Amino acid sequence: MASGELEPGQVLPPMRELAERLGVNPNTVAAAYRTLRERGVIETAGRRGSRVRARPATTGREFIRVEVPEGVRDVSDGNPDPALLPPLAPAFAAAAEQGDREPVLYGHAPVEPELARLARAGLDADGVPDGPVAVTSGSLDAMERVLAAHLRPGDAVAVEDPGWGSLLDLVPALGLRTVPVGVDDDGPLPDDVRRALAAGARALIVTDRAQNPTGAAVSAPRARALRSVLRGHPGTLLIEDDHGHRIVDLPLHPLAGTTHHWALVRSAAKAYGPDLRFAVLTGDAVTLDRVRGRQRLGPGWVSRITQRAVARLWAEGAVDARAVAAAYGRRREALIAALAERGVTAHGRSGMNVWVPVPDETGAVARLLHAGWAVAPGARFRVSAPPGIRITVSTLPGRETGPLADAVAAALGGGSWRSRA
Repeated sequence: MASGELEPGQVLPPMRELAERLGVNPNTVAAAYRTLRERGVIETAGRRGSRVRARPATTGREFIRVEVPEGVRDVSDGNPDPALLPPLAPAFAAAAEQGDREPVLYGHAPVEPELARLARAGLDADGVPDGPVAVTSGSLDAMERVLAAHLRPGDAVAVEDPGWGSLLDLVPALGLRTVPVGVDDDGPLPDDVRRALAAGARALIVTDRAQNPTGAAVSAPRARALRSVLRGHPGTLLIEDDHGHRIVDLPLHPLAGTTHHWALVRSAAKAYGPDLRFAVLTGDAVTLDRVRGRQRLGPGWVSRITQRAVARLWAEGAVDARAVAAAYGRRREALIAALAERGVTAHGRSGMNVWVPVPDETGAVARLLHAGWAVAPGARFRVSAPPGIRITVSTLPGRETGPLADAVAAALGGGSWRSRA
């Protein structure tokens, strides 16, 4: 599978047949299949047998990208605009000085008290139910810990499709099954979520704002509809990703508290810089207790120096959230409008990305690359959703909007193909 001899989706031979072919005991083959299934490499569907997963954990989606030649404009990377990130040196210098005066040693609290206070105040203001606070090394670290706290290999997880490529890799890597849920501009589709939970999905992961790659944001009506669905499945593990915190000017409409076990994670990556590797996590008491207990046996805690620096950045208002959201909004809306003028529909209600449905993903990416633009292939973000391309607008100046829209329209046949929502 790793070498490509067995392709994604390829059916594997029945265990007894393979045992006879190899001259080994059927139990040996059964154990091998079980190991591959637990590692997220294959999936088994009852009488239909086993097959290589459509996106095996051994082939990470990060490798589904274009190589950007010299001279080609890169609008594929999903990074924030460095010009909108705050300076970190003063905050870290102050945190280090405090560390010199008050060294953090083994046995000290894993969460900086001032950070916890500020985080909880922000969560309270956004209507997130009360709960303990933990700190993790980014959003994906938090989600992995929450999933591992409640689920076992073979359990099904409902995920947005299209959705965050790293998460779509993580779920099968944990031995869990991915159940795709459709997304529109207002977030996950309630009927899709209902079907997934009714079919046995034990967890649901929702991006509240700045959904990657579509820019969707859960609206108030959509939140009410999703809460109604979740109330019918109170045993569902709900995970909310609010990585758009402080870069989005749309209000948060949390689903947290609708089910027995829930978690909401806020990353500092987009507003303060990816290299901080920092996220705040809250949730119900049982979930947070399990996460913190397991964290103690691994890394122990996230550096209190980093926590103090982030707390200072928050307290001093180092990021003008309104201004940052407005900057990304202008760039995003300008591109969407320019594409619409050329007959191309695009999506991007919030955040720094624009999603463009296309009829031929590979062809569109190749033609844009030839025209001098590198975009992200939609295959990085899809399970069964129709093809598309993701364009990151975070560093897109106004003078480039028109030429990029021209190139996209040309790549899609001069705009004659109308992309569909």
